[in-house]
Amino acid sequence: MIGAIIRYIVGSIYKWHNIKTKDFPLFRDDCFFTDDTVMTH
Repeated sequence: MIGAIIRYIVGSIYKWHNIKTKDFPLFRDDCFFTDDTVMTH
């Protein structure tokens, strides 16, 4: 469950801007929680 929450927060900034690389920062200043993060329990 913790992994899913982290994935939602890290992926929040890439939701509409797909990237093709595996080299990206995980936690940036503009990461935020999503509705999926809140509903994960």
